[in-house]
Amino acid sequence: MAATAHTVAFEGIEARLVEVQCAVTPGLPSFSIVGLPDKAVSEARERVRAALNTLSIALPSKKITVNLAPADLPKVGSHFDLPIAIALMAALEMIPRDAVEQTVALGELSLNGDLVAVIGALPAAMAAAADGRQLMCPKDSGAEAAWVGTAEVIAAETLAGVLRHFTGQSPLPPASPGEVTAAPLGRDMADVKGQERAKRALEIAAAGRHHVLFVGTPGSGKSMLAARLPSILPPLSPVEALETSMIHSLSGLLDSGGISRVRPFREPHHTASMVAIVGGGRGAKPGEISLAHNGVLFMDEFPEFPRGVLETLRQPIETGSVMVARANAHVRYPSKFLLVAAANPCRCGYLPDPARACARVPICGEEYMGKISGPLMDRFDLRVEVPPVQFADLDLPATGERSETIRARVAAARSVQTARYDSMDGTPVNADIEGARLEEVATPSPEGKALLLQAAERFGLTARGYHRVMRVSRTIADLDGSEKVEAPHIAEAVSFRLTFAKN
Repeated sequence: MAATAHTVAFEGIEARLVEVQCAVTPGLPSFSIVGLPDKAVSEARERVRAALNTLSIALPSKKITVNLAPADLPKVGSHFDLPIAIALMAALEMIPRDAVEQTVALGELSLNGDLVAVIGALPAAMAAAADGRQLMCPKDSGAEAAWVGTAEVIAAETLAGVLRHFTGQSPLPPASPGEVTAAPLGRDMADVKGQERAKRALEIAAAGRHHVLFVGTPGSGKSMLAARLPSILPPLSPVEALETSMIHSLSGLLDSGGISRVRPFREPHHTASMVAIVGGGRGAKPGEISLAHNGVLFMDEFPEFPRGVLETLRQPIETGSVMVARANAHVRYPSKFLLVAAANPCRCGYLPDPARACARVPICGEEYMGKISGPLMDRFDLRVEVPPVQFADLDLPATGERSETIRARVAAARSVQTARYDSMDGTPVNADIEGARLEEVATPSPEGKALLLQAAERFGLTARGYHRVMRVSRTIADLDGSEKVEAPHIAEAVSFRLTFAKN
């Protein structure tokens, strides 16, 4: 007696179909699982045995072999419990084999037969839809999986419910998608008093996804500004929301199956390891740079991060993806994030204040900022000095624009870019453009070109810096509603490039 069910194994955000082949043959009583299972998958036989016992189903005194094919693909996770149980029941002729073969299943079994939610329901549903099959999953994962829309999702609470569904005694209805997570009433840009230049930099960054570095004394408002960046970002497009949610699904970060249209905001501590930032570990899980995909990665106390961690940011910033390479896994994750870094000007933090600075000025500042390598500094499009706000200004009423007003300008600039780059995949912004396309859309007017060449020669811009100035100036022109990049746009872009840096 033999039967086949289907499940998935995860490689990054991709879910690869796996055949769960179960054979019940004469021989010494045993229950073995083969096909490169990890410890959690090997232990599934005990959970399956206990769950079947709650249904008064005793395993026969025969040899039970479960093969997970392809056999050379690593199988990781507890979600193999349900497909193994389904394949076994089909092999015992308790449920129809043809119905099982048309189902992709995933879910963890408790010892009393309840189905426990697992990560990865969303990418699993996409794999099932691509293969023309339905998805069977735990009830708590059904709302998440149902977002795919093109695959029928059956969500069950218990193994008994799965058995009754397949035998037709009590068919389960298709699951419904969860609610769209509404944007929280977050922090407003109007709360920030002063710091007009820093707020302008955030508006430019939000419009074109340009990376920002804030440098200022402690308490000047760097973290306060960064925390308000999500309030001026447009919501995720449907494609972006689905892609971002797939990453969060693999990390177990989706709340109640709801798909969020709010852009991620990740702020790892400066003691975070390279694996935590880039990804890796057991199963090559996504790191913070991938969890911030299509959103914001805020790194406070930037020079305090380990040098190796900082240098690993260089390639993802350029390519928009990261390859997590391990001995038994090579997984690629998307990582198009907007990097906002904040740093003190020196270790004591008071380099610009003669009354409070330490005795090692200015050497301490050079050493501290020297922790940020030249190639990494070259990737920051906007570099802003954040001066301390005077005490008298703190008592004045707020006069700045509200986030809603700034977000409308950012959304208008993004819509211009979407229309301009509609022939490209995804949702590109000015930061993504390069090569001939960059020359086509961002070449400035003759006056602007002369100013750009003069600035490049005078300040020794690198080739990367030259092109990043062009991208930023294109974004500034989009915010101004200008079809052509003019000299004032170049001048503003260059001014942000030269703050406390050589290129």
